Amino acid sequence: MKLLLTAFDPFGGERINPALDAMKQVRSEIGDIQIVKLEIPTVFGAALDTLLQGIRTHQPDAVLCLGQAGGREDLTPERVAINLEDASLPDNQGQQPADRPVVPGGPAAYFSTLPVKAMAQALLEEDIPASVSNTAGTFVCNHLMYGLLHALHTQYPQTIGGFMHVPFTPQQAARHGQTTPSLPLADIVRGIEICVRVIGETVG
Repeated sequence: MKLLLTAFDPFGGERINPALDAMKQVRSEIGDIQIVKLEIPTVFGAALDTLLQGIRTHQPDAVLCLGQAGGREDLTPERVAINLEDASLPDNQGQQPADRPVVPGGPAAYFSTLPVKAMAQALLEEDIPASVSNTAGTFVCNHLMYGLLHALHTQYPQTIGGFMHVPFTPQQAARHGQTTPSLPLADIVRGIEICVRVIGETVG
């Protein structure tokens, strides 16, 4: 089995993106799962173009995209993506779309085809804070998740995919105040690997 694992570069004034740092530390093989890693620009349009090129090149059986959600306290597999771009801050090229569809004429929403509840449960069983999220926001994370699921639905029906947000690391949280939630990078890495294993069991 081949899994495409993606993560965004830093954005919004952050020096790092814990999703990207964690992705780099994830093992390239977990059991019989081969993991292909891809860095995604935090840019509307370019993010989805990069992902779709990665899918065409690597032809994965599953896709797991990762992103940062500062302020959340746990790993959150996303249940749904909506057909809306409405950015509260500019992307890394200064774009800030408002009330714009990801795919004109596309469905209002797509549900993840990953086993999001099983992923969250497996994380909790390994003492990693986790919950299923019902909003991927309206920034580039949702743009990427919706675009991914639209492509899988229309072009790659045998491939499953979805998105998971990760919280700040303690180093990031320290810059945002004492009450800002965080999770050590090692736990984020371990959590991603657990989710990859669960996805592999689903595909297998």
